[in-house]
Amino acid sequence: MPVLIVIPARFASTRYPGKPLVALRGATGVAKSLIQRSWDAALAVGAVDKVVVATDDDRIADAVRSFGGEVVMTSTGCANGTERCAETLKKQTAEFDIVVNLQGDAPLTPAWFIEDLVAGLRASPQAQVATPVLRTQGAALNDLLADRREGRVGGTTAVFGADNNALYFTKEVIPYTGKTYADGDETPVFHHVGVYAYRPDALLAYPGWSAGPLEQLEGLEQLRFLERGVPVLCVEVAANGREFWELNNPEDVPRIEAMLGKMGQP
Repeated sequence: MPVLIVIPARFASTRYPGKPLVALRGATGVAKSLIQRSWDAALAVGAVDKVVVATDDDRIADAVRSFGGEVVMTSTGCANGTERCAETLKKQTAEFDIVVNLQGDAPLTPAWFIEDLVAGLRASPQAQVATPVLRTQGAALNDLLADRREGRVGGTTAVFGADNNALYFTKEVIPYTGKTYADGDETPVFHHVGVYAYRPDALLAYPGWSAGPLEQLEGLEQLRFLERGVPVLCVEVAANGREFWELNNPEDVPRIEAMLGKMGQP
């Protein structure tokens, strides 16, 4: 089952323009752009047949080519990463059974998150779309809550049913618990990891659907599947001691650099 990883990247982010080209310093003090660190994360994944960056911006394309990455130029009309992945798939000459959308703002994504995600989709023949979720510990939950108190749009949380199909995704923190957790405590809140695995038919159908009210309100592309009645399988992944955070706001840069240093990533 050939697997394609697409890293969608756009320059004109509403919250953080130019985000893919932001420099992040690792443990050695060497600065690499966010898009290069996302590329490195994709290359670390096992059993992947091809990795490409999908963008509509020449600055990002030039940066990717400068470190030896492959670029697919896509339309400026793509509303989100899923639409960009669909256009990229159409431009491939080879066939792929699974397409992974590794969003370019998550350079801390461990390889096993994606490997477990692909395995989860393969093990569920009826599933068309899958995404990873990570049970938060108290420290991560408190960071999510702090973002909301301070008016920042931070990470996304997910709730799902007994069949592991998503009930909802939101930039709020759900479910409400009313409890205080110590940093190392497990909590009932799941951080949604912004990676998706699609079967080609579901991915190619997506751009033909208009965005529903929930997608427009939340700004979360995966809600389009739920609003169209397409289940999204949530695959629980394990942190295994690794910290995870996305680059959503400028305030996240020092946090991610500290995590890179702690992990010893150059």
